[in-house]
Amino acid sequence: MSSIGAGYDLSASQFSPDGRVFQVEYAQKAVENSGTAVAIRGKDGIVFAVEKLVTSKLYEAGSNKRIFHIDTHVGMAVAGLLADSRHLAESAREEAANYRSNFGGPVPLKHLVERVSMYVHSCTLYSSVRPFGVGTLLASYDETDGAQLYLIDPSGVSHGYWGCAIGKAKQAAKTEIEKIKMKDMSMKDLIKEAAKIIYTVHDEVKDKHFELELSWVGADTDGRHQLVPADVHLEAEKYAKVSMEESDDSDDEDM
Repeated sequence: MSSIGAGYDLSASQFSPDGRVFQVEYAQKAVENSGTAVAIRGKDGIVFAVEKLVTSKLYEAGSNKRIFHIDTHVGMAVAGLLADSRHLAESAREEAANYRSNFGGPVPLKHLVERVSMYVHSCTLYSSVRPFGVGTLLASYDETDGAQLYLIDPSGVSHGYWGCAIGKAKQAAKTEIEKIKMKDMSMKDLIKEAAKIIYTVHDEVKDKHFELELSWVGADTDGRHQLVPADVHLEAEKYAKVSMEESDDSDDEDM
């Protein structure tokens, strides 16, 4: 039963005859057209790696970041519409601050994810709003629950993961993540692998320029979400580039 172009995509509150909400699917397309974001959970923490596409050489380096601090122990990486991402990050910060104010402690990530995913889902229920065109990765670390990683879709669905990817090359990135024995790896090893994955899945033909953003949260950072130090960042990029060159050389030999 075809319902494309039949007027069923005019509102997020309307189902098509075959039970689809087209506006949510369009929002997911917005995420798939964005730079790739990867999160991997190891034995002592979680790392984020984001491919921030640079569409103009005139942009200032380091602007329009796609990794956000939500609370001292919670980090967020996004793919999709950046304006939507900023609004969602601000909403998550308010939820974390309200929890800290009411209960006197840091918000558990599971509770925060439930609140944010309900807010995202609420924007798929009314004709006066549109769904968020953003996929959200949320991660935290504490001594009680250890490392935790969740993904929130534009539909409001959330799942816990050991490793996940969103953005235009998510399928290729997931394939690379599955090759890693992340449960046995430290954050310092994972940050190199995450950088390598971003460089591996980057499309040199369509998107020549990009900035690599890296952050982590875990035992080594005392449970605080932080951007990766400059020396570690450079080391991870160097490792990724060398791995790419070795891969290209081996491919040439096979030919």
